[in-house]
Amino acid sequence: MVSSAEQRRPVVVLYERIVDAIHAGTYPPGSTLPSEPKLAAELGVSRPALREALLLLQEDGLLSVRRGVGRTVADRPPRRGFEHIQPLEELIGAGAPVRVRALLRAVEEPTDFTAQHLLAAARARLRFWESLLAADGTAAALSQEWAAAADVLDAAHPAFARALEAVADGPDAGRTSMLAVLAGASRGVPLSAHSSVTATLVGQRRGEQLGRPADTPAVLITQVVRAGDTPVLAAKHMLPTGAAALPVLQSN
Repeated sequence: MVSSAEQRRPVVVLYERIVDAIHAGTYPPGSTLPSEPKLAAELGVSRPALREALLLLQEDGLLSVRRGVGRTVADRPPRRGFEHIQPLEELIGAGAPVRVRALLRAVEEPTDFTAQHLLAAARARLRFWESLLAADGTAAALSQEWAAAADVLDAAHPAFARALEAVADGPDAGRTSMLAVLAGASRGVPLSAHSSVTATLVGQRRGEQLGRPADTPAVLITQVVRAGDTPVLAAKHMLPTGAAALPVLQSN
C-alpha cells in the first residue's frame, strides 16, 4: 500500500493528482481533457511525464481516446484501489452497496498473528471483530480485525481508542468494520499500511461462514495499519472466487 508521495515515482504522483481532479469534478465523467500542452501547463509538469501518466490512466480505464475528440474521462471512473487506506466495504461491490454483518465482537489474548503484527504483549487484551461483508445478498468477504491493546491506542492514536469504545456501545456496533472506525477517527493523523496478498482455499470453517465449499479458491489479504511507527490494527480479509472484484494499483 502506498503511504506517502515521497515513496512513489513522480509519474504515479501525477497519476494520483489527475485521479483526484476527476473525483473532485474538475474533469467530470464524460468530459474531454484539455490538450496536452494546456494540461501540462495547468499541472506544471513536462509533456513527457504527462503523457506517461495519461497512458497509465487509459490502461486503468479512467480515460479513453476518441478519434477527433481527444482523451475523454470515463462515464463511470473505476473506484480507488487497495493501495489506499479505505474500508474494504467501500472498495468492493462495483457500485453495489456492501453490508457489514457482525459475526463476533470480542476481546481476546494475543495469537501468533497479533503478536507478530501488532507486537502485542503475551497477556494483552485485544479487541477482535469478525465480520461478513455481503453485496446483493451474496457473501463477498470475511474480515477478521484486531486493534492494538488499549494502552497502546491511548498513546499512539487516542481518537481511534475513543471511537472504538463509542461504536462498541452504540447502534452501529454490528454494522461497521474496525477499519471504517479507524478511517473515520484519523482526520489529521498520518497513517501508513502494508498489505500482502496470497492465494488459498477457504477451508471448512470459513467456507461455512461464506456459504462456499471448503475447496473454493480465495484471495487472502493480510493488512497492518500504523499510526506513526505504532501498529494499531491488523486484519485478515478473505475474498472467495466469484466475489466482487477488488481493484489494486501496482507501480514500480
